[in-house]
Amino acid sequence: MALLRTVKASTLMETLVASVLTVVLFMVSSLILNNLFGNNIKHQTDAIENRLYELEYLTLRHKLSLPYYEDFKSWSITITPQTDNYQNLIDFEAVNTNTNTTIQNQIYDTR
Repeated sequence: MALLRTVKASTLMETLVASVLTVVLFMVSSLILNNLFGNNIKHQTDAIENRLYELEYLTLRHKLSLPYYEDFKSWSITITPQTDNYQNLIDFEAVNTNTNTTIQNQIYDTR
């Protein structure tokens, strides 16, 4: 008659505490995931980097006249020639108008 033993049940308070802890755990994990995905979308720079590579190619092939200015989506692109220690350089700078994120690159001018 081992089947007729009583099973010790939890109290209502223990059940409520376990439920609240579970809900809090899910809330915190969802906030963390939301923050991660939001930052990933906010700092995604693949499109502007590809555009800068394209402009670099055009500059090296003498297809652009310098200084060059362009607006690409929410980015402001500036290409300017520089001279540093008797070397000709070309500065590439892209600034996001929404987040003030800056991407810079320099190449040697082969002209």
